Amino acid sequence: MKLSDTYKPGFGEFMMYVQWHHAKLWFAGQNENWKLADFEVHEIMETVDNIRKFETERSEAKLIGWISPVLDSINMSIQQKDLLFFRKSYTSLTYTCNLCHKAAKYGFTVIKIPDTQIFSNQDFKSAGQK
Repeated sequence: MKLSDTYKPGFGEFMMYVQWHHAKLWFAGQNENWKLADFEVHEIMETVDNIRKFETERSEAKLIGWISPVLDSINMSIQQKDLLFFRKSYTSLTYTCNLCHKAAKYGFTVIKIPDTQIFSNQDFKSAGQK
């Protein structure tokens, strides 16, 4: 089997992963579940790395680097366990996603801070908060 014959997610699927983890990251941070928030921010980072690796032919992939400084800021807020810093960084992440979408001609895809927890099968409170 040639590598070119193996399956790889499409750009939209990678973006869906980012969106899922974006939502989960918010609820983990809001519940100060810093271990889960750390996991979720690193899942986004991993997906960004995969976009850089597997989507080299897509012009939108050239813009994905815009997200890295904001992810670093969120990561720092998580390490410091600072809820206010987390909220500010997360707001910047959401804003950056939308700037990138506009620049890539996907401005019709507007990301927002989630107001409803869509993952009803996951408890976002840390084990110590129960």
